Amino acid sequence: MSATTAGDKTAAGTAGAADTATTHRSLPVIGKLESPLTTYYLILGATSTLVVFGLIMVFSASSVEQLLADEASYTVFLRQLLFAVIGAVAAGVASRVAVGTWKRLAFPTIIVSVLLLAAVIPFGRSVNGNRNWLAVGPIQFQPAEFAKVGLVLVGAVIFANKSSRMASMLHVVLPYLVPIATVVIGLILAGHDLGTAMVVLVIVAAVLLVAGAPKRVFAIAGGFAVLGVALMVTGSNNRTSRIANWLSPSCNADPDGWCGQSVHGLYALADGGWWGVGLGASKEKWEWLSEAHNDFIFAIIGEELGLPGTLMVLLLFGILAWACFRLVSRTQDRFVRIAGFGIMAWLLGQAIINIGAVIGLFPVIGVPLPLVSAGGSSLVTTLLALGILLSFARNEPGCKALLDARPSLVRRSLAVLPSRVRSVPQRRRSR
Repeated sequence: MSATTAGDKTAAGTAGAADTATTHRSLPVIGKLESPLTTYYLILGATSTLVVFGLIMVFSASSVEQLLADEASYTVFLRQLLFAVIGAVAAGVASRVAVGTWKRLAFPTIIVSVLLLAAVIPFGRSVNGNRNWLAVGPIQFQPAEFAKVGLVLVGAVIFANKSSRMASMLHVVLPYLVPIATVVIGLILAGHDLGTAMVVLVIVAAVLLVAGAPKRVFAIAGGFAVLGVALMVTGSNNRTSRIANWLSPSCNADPDGWCGQSVHGLYALADGGWWGVGLGASKEKWEWLSEAHNDFIFAIIGEELGLPGTLMVLLLFGILAWACFRLVSRTQDRFVRIAGFGIMAWLLGQAIINIGAVIGLFPVIGVPLPLVSAGGSSLVTTLLALGILLSFARNEPGCKALLDARPSLVRRSLAVLPSRVRSVPQRRRSR
């Protein structure tokens, strides 16, 4: 009897040791996912990958058009690279800014944005029928892109201080919806930029949603938004034709008419098939598909890299969405929760609108794909917004301490050198 008991204990001990070993092997993976650094590195990794991938695709999509225009094939690429560097610096600086500082910068940001938007009306430049550009010397930018950041920050500040009064319509409407959001959207629509106005509406709706606004606010504001969009569409022959042709089943039979851009975008995706025709081998970018390096760059990705290329873009945006949701759900700061959700809705909403237009799900309204399409204002502003998210993630419990405890890039680089080389600077200093 005792032998049997001893054998059972031995077997149980062996099984327990095996279970413990298995648990210890799985714990590092779970620990890495639950690390305070996870959100920070997910945002940083997905953003960096999308920017680098976007630079590659911008060069591929724009090189032929530049050659046909008797210009250097890398002209658009170099300009986009310059904006990527500027945006990376802005994101790096923003990631080091404290959350309290962002709260103080909210109202100055929206005030400057409104002033710049107002300056577009008398002094702005028109591009493709939209008067939404402002030029200061050789620099040309879209103030509406910077207004998105202002709307997110100022909405987070206002509603973070109204958590106990969100049931009141008056406190929800004033001062965020009226006058701030109304003035910004009105100035954008004054320049006939319906696409950007729709993205701004998504931002405002997201801020109200996570702030806890009553459902009747969405019903009333949504009704006004639909009425405004309808007036903008019916007041422009260009927009009316786009909507009518998008709804017409015969649109795909007219690749050289109003539907040409949409049809050639679908042709590009069809030519790419499962595995694509190869990087740089697109046929549609040879002046068949307009705005190939901008609004319709997703079509070139599908043509050259096939289904894996398009799925990779969707996966990276999915990672960004998960990281933002993780940040919003884990924080106890109401300002961070509202601002983080607003930025997440901005990036994902704009990506959905762009991709939906390329695949024919939505009409073409001229919205770039964030971080991927060519465009300096959009890239710099998007990177700035993601820098704000990095700032929020950096201030998660334990994250800042772990980041500060890690050696810098210079010290990690010196660590791989032989000890004699590393000791030379020390000996020089001792002399």
